[in-house]
Amino acid sequence: MIVSRLNDFTRYCRVLAFASASILSATACASTATSSIGKPERSIALYHTHTGERLKVVYYRDGQYRTDALAKINYFLRDFRTGDKAEVDPTTLDIVHAVQQRVGYKGEVHIVSAYRSEKTNEMLRQRSANSGVAKKSQHIEAKAIDFRLPGVDTARVRDVAINLQRGGVGYYRKSDFIHVDSGRVRYW
Repeated sequence: MIVSRLNDFTRYCRVLAFASASILSATACASTATSSIGKPERSIALYHTHTGERLKVVYYRDGQYRTDALAKINYFLRDFRTGDKAEVDPTTLDIVHAVQQRVGYKGEVHIVSAYRSEKTNEMLRQRSANSGVAKKSQHIEAKAIDFRLPGVDTARVRDVAINLQRGGVGYYRKSDFIHVDSGRVRYW
């Protein structure tokens, strides 16, 4: 009788262990299957005002940045004066994307400036001493983009960017563009 109860208990433990393992396995599978829920893809359509080039690309999908898309963006946002490229900070792209989303803009983002080599940055500083070109510009670090959204008031775009509180925001009313960067929060 004791042996019989011991066998029943052993079988019960085995069934319980199997059931627990099955539940854990099913939970893991469900978690993997739904891991991208709530992580929408991010795409961006760009037009470069100096080169006339266009690019439309999904740069973020399934919870991660797409390296192939970022390589295309790095080329697109190169220093158009020298041809030098740098790895653009994806956080800066996210700021531009967030601004677009908040204003409901679905067209091409018109790029005025993005990555700048030190040589280009210094040339711009010398050419226009009062233009606001910083010696340690975020453009040199590939963390800044100057852009406009055609048909959307640039002051509104600036206000939306400032409200994000995600980096620097500059407003250039006469030239009709804003600057965003992924540096510390500040505005001018």
